[in-house]
Amino acid sequence: MLENKIKEKGEYQLTNALENMKKKGTKFKPGQVTEWLDCGNKNATVYTNQRVLEFDKGKNSLKGKNISSTNSIIIEPSFIGDNVQLINSIVGPHASIGDNCKIDQSIIQNTIVQHSANISKANIHNSMLGIGSIVSGQAIDVSISDYTQIIV
Repeated sequence: MLENKIKEKGEYQLTNALENMKKKGTKFKPGQVTEWLDCGNKNATVYTNQRVLEFDKGKNSLKGKNISSTNSIIIEPSFIGDNVQLINSIVGPHASIGDNCKIDQSIIQNTIVQHSANISKANIHNSMLGIGSIVSGQAIDVSISDYTQIIV
């Protein structure tokens, strides 16, 4: 399909490609699903993140570039993005921290933090924090959207 530039309505169609392969004698066999991971709500998404981190445990790809860590601990498995600042904090296990985040005097466990978030003096677990969110002075289990602020 791709090599012959066969398109329908200006797009390559997966169903057409599969049908073409079938006509040429390709044998298809279903793969085996060993675990179904959902992302339909906060708890399911955080659990899926935990399972993915367990699967990738020990791989170098789980650490970004230019991580600044002062008096902090990263507990594996965790993902730390690029340009993250950790100050007097504990991150992990099962934490995914996006690029350009600052975490100060906090504990982050089993949580997904999108890029550019700022967390200080907080204890966050089983949570999802959106892009650019700010959390300060809280012990929480929460799902907040981009640019949300929770300050106590």
